[in-house]
Amino acid sequence: MMQSMFMDIMPSLHFTGLVLAVGTFLIIGLFHPIVIKVEYYFGTRLWWVFLVAGIGFIAAAMLVANVMVSALLGVVGASCLWSIGEILEQRQRVKKGWFPMNPKRKKEYED
Repeated sequence: MMQSMFMDIMPSLHFTGLVLAVGTFLIIGLFHPIVIKVEYYFGTRLWWVFLVAGIGFIAAAMLVANVMVSALLGVVGASCLWSIGEILEQRQRVKKGWFPMNPKRKKEYED
């Protein structure tokens, strides 16, 4: 009985929004440790990589016809662009002692 009811409802369900929400959540969650690692190993000097990648992903999003893929590419592009500011903020968080400082780059944190 329950399985029959579920099978009747199933064709009317749309999972696009749910997949996009989960994909967005995972992409944003993935960028958090990426920003931390990039700042730790390279400092803020790789901000331009995020700029180029962000522009590239957003351009790709405009060229892809599939709505779900296009939206996820747009989220990755926006996350790349947002990460530029986050890398600069991460440097400040390291200076405040909230995150570990790379001892090989200690002089970069001196004002």
